[in-house]
Amino acid sequence: MSVDRITLAPGLTMARALTGLWQVADMERDGRTLDLDAAARSMQPYVDGGLTTFDMADHYGSAEDIVGRYRKLSGAKPAQFFTKWVPKPGPVTRTDVREAVTRALTRMQGERIDLLQFHAWRFTDPSWLDALGYLDECRKEGLIGALGACNFDTAHVAVAVASGIPFVSNQVCCSLIDRRATGKLGAYAESHGIKVLAYGTLAGGFLSDTWLGKPEPEMERLATWSQMKYKRFIDTAGGWGAFQRVLHAASSVAKRMNVSIANVASRWVLEQPGVGGVIIGARLSQSAHVDDTQRLFGFALDAAAKAELAEALTHLSPIPGDCGDEYRKPPYLTASGDLSHHLASLPTPYRVMAGPHGRQQVKSGTSWETMYGYARAVRAGNRINVSGTTASHGDQLIGGTDPYAQAVFALDKVQGAIESLGGALDDVVRTRVFVSKVANWEAVARAHGERFGAITPANTLVEARLVGDEFLVEIEADAELPG
Repeated sequence: MSVDRITLAPGLTMARALTGLWQVADMERDGRTLDLDAAARSMQPYVDGGLTTFDMADHYGSAEDIVGRYRKLSGAKPAQFFTKWVPKPGPVTRTDVREAVTRALTRMQGERIDLLQFHAWRFTDPSWLDALGYLDECRKEGLIGALGACNFDTAHVAVAVASGIPFVSNQVCCSLIDRRATGKLGAYAESHGIKVLAYGTLAGGFLSDTWLGKPEPEMERLATWSQMKYKRFIDTAGGWGAFQRVLHAASSVAKRMNVSIANVASRWVLEQPGVGGVIIGARLSQSAHVDDTQRLFGFALDAAAKAELAEALTHLSPIPGDCGDEYRKPPYLTASGDLSHHLASLPTPYRVMAGPHGRQQVKSGTSWETMYGYARAVRAGNRINVSGTTASHGDQLIGGTDPYAQAVFALDKVQGAIESLGGALDDVVRTRVFVSKVANWEAVARAHGERFGAITPANTLVEARLVGDEFLVEIEADAELPG
């Protein structure tokens, strides 16, 4: 059975079912090591079966090394290898980026990374834009074939794209349990030619025949990190009973179409707007599901199947927030339920400096702050005042000519300044928004509403002439900390 393929970027065609190598890290847990040659040889049946695209990351244990071994196997067929770079939070230099790219190329024994996907731990620290700029330099030099995002929400994909970063994809969680990517992100991706690469489509194996009608497992008895992670998704989406209703509906559809529950779950994601491919995990040299995955491309969900699944999904609660939020704010839907196994610490977005009369202040590094003698934000007692903030980062304009993207980045800077001084976004009691053209008010207000919709500070929005024709919006804020 042939496997559907799409062109992700010029010269880069991929299978619409990607083989994910996250499980390598789990298999090497507690100091265990894999036989790298055996694992590499176990990739060959996937390639022979048309599943030629593999997805991994710098922190997926020996995954990149296994790919390097595979590439050196005699008679190895051409394949596509996607990896990710997940740097620690904090400043990122051009040297950091080049070392990361070189390290991945060395481990994978290649001359170019087909797709490099970037994950940022938070957007209130503008270092993520520095990293993307340096990665794009590597792309232009030919070290990287194409750039993608990983776990980006819709707003920050828009910021990156409007700032000239040529994203071709965004890898995010998407399944019958987690349908966030079918909303704003799917619509944006569809309209901008960006492909959603969906992981978690089988929810760590929970969306399969194995768990149909089974009693709810205890978290501490789950065998893999993947199961621990997606059990948290199930709990957040309404619990085991609601999940079983979805599983029974998928089973009903699967029996009628003579496929597996896993096929139905993956096919549902594959047919969503903007989705380019689904990532199905593999435990190399332990188990393979090549034949079952190939069946994805031998059927489509008909109207009756979609209706049956849709009815079952009404019993689930939405996973909160936008795509990737589970890595940036509670509830942390990770294997451990927090970020402790990912991060040792999270430095403040901006360095805090002492000011006169016991005040604290932060600067964001724009030339204007030094030239005209002011701080990005000042804390006096329990009050934080944030200066008028535009979409400038160093000497760069962020967001291009997109008023929404400029507003999102300006709000990131406002939030980063407040967090650096010990506050939080929900401490904000007043905002003032200035737009250079009244026609842009709605896009700017939408960005403000997405950030403050649950906080509802006092607000003023007016048209005003800003310093610099390139700036479409300027935002200032006041925050009052409790106590």
